[in-house]
Amino acid sequence: MASDNDLTSMTVSLPTAQKDYVKEQATASGCSTPSEYIRRLIHADQKAREQEVLERRILEGLDSPARQMSNEDWKDVRATLKAKLGKRQKAQ
Repeated sequence: MASDNDLTSMTVSLPTAQKDYVKEQATASGCSTPSEYIRRLIHADQKAREQEVLERRILEGLDSPARQMSNEDWKDVRATLKAKLGKRQKAQ
């Protein structure tokens, strides 16, 4: 099974000015290669999109009608969080 760290190649056509810019920015930002610089840009974009989704979900929750949480509701929340934390700890 492939992991997120397995690298593959992709050819991208850029005008000379953009190619030079990428090379300059890679060096200026401490990246060892233009590929590393591009990966960082993509990673930053992914994080920004995830943040947008999270903010949208928070706003949806704030706009939803409020209701009193029961003891059973809190038990479900705790169980869900414990399960997620357990999976995260096993993955590390």
